[in-house]
Parts: sequence; structure tokens; C-alpha cells
Amino acid sequence: QLHSDQDKGDGSLKYILSGDGAGDLFIINENTGDIQATKRLDREEKPVYILRAQAINRRTGRPVEPESEFIIKIHDINDNEPMFTKDVYNASIPEMSDVGTFVVQVTATDADDPTYGNSAKVVYSILQGQPYFSVESETGIIKTALLNMDRENREQYQVVIQAKDMGGQMGGLSGTTTVNITLTDVNDNPPRFPQSTYQFRAPESTPPDSPVGRIKANDADVDENAEIEYSITEGDGYDMFGITTDKDTQEGIITVKKALDFENKNLYILKVEATNTHVDPRFLYLGPFKDSATVRIQVEDVDEPPVFGRPAYIMEVKEDVPINSVIGTITAQDPDAARNPVKYSVDRHTDMDRVFNINSGNGSIFTSKPLDRETLLWHNITVIAAEINNPKQSSRVPVFIKVLDVNDNAPEFAMFYETFVCENAKAEQLIQTLSAVDKDDSYGGHQFSFSLAPEAASSSNFTLQDNRDNTAGIFTRKTRYNRHEMSTYFLPVVISDNDYPIQSSTETVTIRVCACDHRGKMLSCNAEALIHPTGLSTGALIAILLCIIILLVTVVLFAALRRQRKKEPLIISKEDIRDNIVSYNDEGGGEEDTQAFDIGTLRNPEAIDDNKLRRDIVPETLFMPRRTATARDNTDVRDFINQRLKENDTDPTAPPYDSLATYAYEGNGSVAESLSSLESVTTDGDQDYDYLSDWGPRFKKLADMYGAMDSDKDS
Repeated sequence: QLHSDQDKGDGSLKYILSGDGAGDLFIINENTGDIQATKRLDREEKPVYILRAQAINRRTGRPVEPESEFIIKIHDINDNEPMFTKDVYNASIPEMSDVGTFVVQVTATDADDPTYGNSAKVVYSILQGQPYFSVESETGIIKTALLNMDRENREQYQVVIQAKDMGGQMGGLSGTTTVNITLTDVNDNPPRFPQSTYQFRAPESTPPDSPVGRIKANDADVDENAEIEYSITEGDGYDMFGITTDKDTQEGIITVKKALDFENKNLYILKVEATNTHVDPRFLYLGPFKDSATVRIQVEDVDEPPVFGRPAYIMEVKEDVPINSVIGTITAQDPDAARNPVKYSVDRHTDMDRVFNINSGNGSIFTSKPLDRETLLWHNITVIAAEINNPKQSSRVPVFIKVLDVNDNAPEFAMFYETFVCENAKAEQLIQTLSAVDKDDSYGGHQFSFSLAPEAASSSNFTLQDNRDNTAGIFTRKTRYNRHEMSTYFLPVVISDNDYPIQSSTETVTIRVCACDHRGKMLSCNAEALIHPTGLSTGALIAILLCIIILLVTVVLFAALRRQRKKEPLIISKEDIRDNIVSYNDEGGGEEDTQAFDIGTLRNPEAIDDNKLRRDIVPETLFMPRRTATARDNTDVRDFINQRLKENDTDPTAPPYDSLATYAYEGNGSVAESLSSLESVTTDGDQDYDYLSDWGPRFKKLADMYGAMDSDKDS
């Protein structure tokens, strides 16, 4: 209550209030000065209010005392419960953690005044989650309270934490929050096979790297802690089989490494081991993180094709062996227990000439045609072995046959020798050196001997000297030669080899007599082969002839195409009236335009020059113009046009394409009659045509015509 010393109680003073909340939260009795609160006050919204009060003369409105200021403080009461910063907390810790391991810290705040009593003093406690977890009452830190919590037994925990003010005393307010705690995995479980022995079956025809079966060791851990590596540690199939890990399923895939053979071994026993790839040293005390199992693989028998004794055969045969001579034997047998008989054959795709054949029963290969080493040194054939009872079971083997050489070819000149001798040659002069070749093969090297044929040894004008190095020289025997007496000499030479049996041949050397200068250079000679006229070679002449023939053929084809080409129009432009629309954008002059088209031309066909030809195409044949009947002056335009249309349809000179024709005939019109308002003149109703005058000069004629008609009607 406010009271002024000047207040005599006669009602002459008036109290007024201003400041925070004046007139809203706080009101004052202007007569008595009592201050009252109109609403419930909340310290958390505003803890202090500053007000100003004054007493004034009610009659004059002047203050009787200076303005007074006073402060209203709101005392706190415990009306706010603690509030957590999150409604739900999520946390995780590794499984098997020690007691007291930090999990997460929760925080709650109280809006009450922390300086006044214990209204804002918060204490934490756990309502749900014991005995696994605990919480520190003052800090809100949650810790583990139980040893060796195993994720494989329980992974999720839900803990409820309470925050209570008043220091946890009776009557305090409280709030709660939920903490979801997840145990993360550690590698605390070794892999374990669900069974100690596995059995699989594999056909002996299983190709290498093919899977035989799958095994899996179970691991209760997850992710990388459950990754397993499989290996074969021992067993009689250690070299025959392998195992790999499927990264997606963590299974061990057993595969074949080598070809299986039921007849050789039909059972393999393996020891397979599964080991964790990521081992945690903290849990090694739990035991070795690996396990083993026994795998038995039974090999199944299948019908296999015959097997050759060798992967390939190499044989040799002399080229002079008689036909049907055996050169070698191929052996193959059925690997199955039944030991089915085998028959042999030659793949004729590899022996198209049928040079060799094989005995289908014992596999002996023999010749069926003569051999020639100089023609073909190696013969590569394929032999097929198939079971008689099941021909589909077959196999192949390559056979390489080398033809050995025998001395069956006589030596011969390395080239054709044609030489000359000068007329002024001296005796014992070398005019040509000879060499020889032999198609046969010689392991120690060829050794040829040269000599003149017996018939030329004594009477020849030349001598032959064997150089003992597979060459020989021809020398002159006399001093001078006369080409007019003898222009050409033919010298027979015998060439022999030193192989067995000895082969020899007689070759001829052509020697021409020529005129030479003093240095021995040939001037003139009858040996036309030595002096070729200057000119083109035969190949060049053939090439030129082919070019001429190709040019002639091209010209003939071009001419033929020109004759068969269709006649092209003379008018090739946008003005061509065929299949073109020409827009002139010119309106025309109406009925008064007598220059646009002369209808009299249609009524007087005699005015048309029938001899005028079309200028839009090239004329093929000049047909005689057909005279058409002259239309009478009173002939209807429609009849005339129909007559001309019929004539054009039957005209053989008419082009085979559309042309633009102007007939200038409107026709009878539509059955719906005209939609134009101009026909309203025939109706009985009155029509006002004054609006035509507003359409511009183009409609002046119509405005004058119909305006005059309206004037006549009015008159």
C-alpha cells in the first residue's frame, strides 16, 4: 500500500502507477493506494519488476510529492521439474567390457533458482537397467555394472534414468529419459564346424578348377570378426584338391586341382581347417580361434574315351618306301574297368590327299601313296581312337611324320647359262663359270663333279675344268672363232653327285660367237637373247592393254545409261508448274479486271494454236496434232471443258505426270447453297448495307450498288 503524508482522507488525492507490468500485472487503487497483482507471477519468466508511484491532486492534476520508485522481487518456489537435454539417448559399448566402463553421460536442467534453496539441485538415479548399468548421482555418467556382458546372448539394453530436484529429498520434482545401449561385437567366438565329417562325390570327368562341394564353419560373431579362411592341412588329396573362401557367404569351396581317375584312386580324405582372419589378442584365453573337419571325396566312375599312350607321336619314313609300308603304330586303350575294344581311324580333314592310312584294329600306320620329300617334308595328321561299343567316346592324338631324304634327284645347273665368246678370243680363256644345285638333302654337304659329255670331249672347241668346289669353268680351246662360219655352239656338260646311288644329268650351255673390241667388250652378236631392243616390258604392255579395255567398257556403259535415262524436264526451277504451288500474293481486280483472263478463249477454241508444243518436257516423238471439233458459239462452257478433258485422257502424247490446268468454271455449287450474306437480297426481309461504306475503297462498288437498291426501295 502506498500512502502520502498529504493524504487527509478527503479524497482530494489520486494515486497513479507506472513501470513494468503497470495496468496489466499490477493495478493500484487510486483512492487508497493499494497495489494488487492481477495474475499468477512466474519467476522463471521475470524475476524482478520495477514500478513507479506518485500521488497527484485530483482537482489540479499536479503531483503533491515527487515520484517514488520501488522494486518487486519474485521469490522462487519449486515449481519446475528437471528436464533432460534429450528425450532418448543412444550409446554403444563393446561386449565383454570391464565393470565401470564409460557408456554415456546424461544431463538434466532445472529452471528454478539455483541460489535459493535446493529447488534446482538435481540428483540422478537409475530406474531401469540394473544390474547391468549404474549412474553417478551427481554427474549423470552411466557405466557398466556387470562383467562379461556377451553380445551373442543379448545385444540391446534399455536404461531409464531419473533426475530429481530438491537434492533427491521427499517432495522434489523429477523427470526421466531413456537410454538405448547397444553392445558392439568383438571377436570372442572361434569358428566351429557343425559336423566333424563331410562327404562329397565327384565324377572322374570333373575338369580342373571345378567345384566339388561347400563346407561352412559357424561363427557367432559378425562382420570382420566372423571372416574365416579355409585351408587343407593334410590328407591324401592334398595335391588333388584345393579350397577357397566365398567372401559373401564365408563358405569354403572345395575345387579339383588335377584330373581325377577312378581306376587309379576312387577315394580321397582331406583335413580342412577354418581360421579367423582377425583375432583379438585379449580373448586368446578363450581358446584357439580355429576348427578342423574331415572331408571324404568319393570319385565316381564315368565312361571315358580311350587314352593314347603318348600325347603326340613323331615318326620318320624314307621317301622311297613302297606303298602299304608300315611306318609306325599308335596305341590307345579304354581306361574304364570294362576295357572296351578300340578302333582307329585317320581324320581325313588332316590328310586330304589320303597319303596315309591306319589299321583300325592294331593302330599301325602305313603309306597309301608315294612320298616325295622335295614336295612335302612333314605330314601332320590326326588319329582318332573310339570305343567300338560307344563310338561317341573318342579321343584324338596328333601324329607328325617326317619324310627322310634319299638320293633320287640328279644335280642340275643353278640357272640357265647362255654366254658368248669373242671372235678374237685367245686360247685357254675363261668365258663362263658354272655352278649346280641338288634338290636332295645332304647331311655332309653336296659334292658335284663336272665333265664334258663323251660325244663332245674330243671334238669340242671348248674345254671344261672342274674346280672341285662345286663349280666349273669353260675355257676356249683355240685362238679365233668366226661367227659367220658358226654362230652358236651347244656344249653338253655332265653333272654328278657323290651320294648313293650316284645321280647325274646332262645340261647344255649355249655359247654364241660375237664381235668384240680389243678390250673384249661385245659389239655385235647373233645372240638375240643377249641384246634386247629398247622398249616396254611385257608386263607394262599388258597393263596398258588392260587400261584401254577398262576405258572402252566404261564408255560403252555410260552410253547405254544415257540412252536408257528418262527424259528430264526442261524446266528445273521453282517456276515448274508440276507439283508446285506458286504464291503470287496478288488479289486481282475483280470483275472490272478484263486483262486477267479472257473467257472468250474458252468459247473460241479455234483461237488456240494447236501446233504449239509443250515446253516443260523434252518431246520424244512429234505426233501429228489432233484437230478437235470446233465448239459452237452457244456451246456451254461445261460441255466444252468435259470434251477437252476426255480428249486429254486419251491423248498418247500427254505426259505421265500431273500438270496445272485452268478451266475457269465454277460448277453448280454446293447442295447446301451459298453461305454468303449477299444472297439475302432474295429474301423478303430488309437488309441495311450502309456498313459496306465503312469497309474501305475496295468495297465501294458494292456499297454503291446495294445502297442504291435501298434508295429505290425507299422511294
